[in-house]
Amino acid sequence: MDQVDIGWEPAREANRENWDERAALHVEAYGLDAYDDPTHLSEVVRADAAALAPFLADGFDGLDVCHLQCHIGTDTLSLARLGARVTGVDFSRPALDAAAALAGRLGLEATWVQTDVLDARAAVAGDFDLVYTSIGTITWLKDLDRWATQIAGLLRPGGTFYIRDGHPLVYSLDEERDELVLRYPYFGDGSAQAWDDPGTYVGDGTVTHTRTYEWPHPLSEVVNALIGAGLRIVRMDEGKTLPWRFSPRMTPVGEDFEWPRAERDLVPCTFTVIAIKD
Repeated sequence: MDQVDIGWEPAREANRENWDERAALHVEAYGLDAYDDPTHLSEVVRADAAALAPFLADGFDGLDVCHLQCHIGTDTLSLARLGARVTGVDFSRPALDAAAALAGRLGLEATWVQTDVLDARAAVAGDFDLVYTSIGTITWLKDLDRWATQIAGLLRPGGTFYIRDGHPLVYSLDEERDELVLRYPYFGDGSAQAWDDPGTYVGDGTVTHTRTYEWPHPLSEVVNALIGAGLRIVRMDEGKTLPWRFSPRMTPVGEDFEWPRAERDLVPCTFTVIAIKD
């Protein structure tokens, strides 16, 4: 990893090229055949639906839901199976094409919008009861104030925002060490972290556009961006498992991964925030 100064547009373009290639790999690696069972939901949505249940009086049925950074749509379509009217937003055309193909195969209704998440309010028609994002999303964004403004603009009054993502503290750890050691910045300074990696987080496929850019965002930045956009925080949680293997030392627990037993109470793996637009 190199710390670099780069403008948003070239960094975003490099990331889009990388994610365009990932789409085909993930179609192969995500186990999409499981969705042929009409009761099947993604593991991510099963966890998130449980976290949201106390805040949705009638569940997802009949809700207008906007899923930001939806990728190939497995979580979006899982929300549709729970009864929501869904709109998936992503900057990758191949990812949205894969999402649309999956929706067609499963006979599920969904709207797909190609746009940068930081321009979502201008690109997406209508407003929503729930704006949803989960998981592995906001490190790809430079400006969280602009992100939060999009969310507030998409929500109708009384609407709910939900995010579960990797905890910024876990992202600051050295994933290759045999113990918990800090390696990467927890606090951002506006510069990007540049990575060169031909692999992806699932499957064995590789990409040719290996260069990507991410930005560290401390938990305070996430919360304050949402507050600054006029949202009211009603719940925040931190979790001990991740839905992908961040480090080779993490061990499987169901469909998730966790640190070795002696370290599980030392560092959070995820955070969850639920906010309301009054």
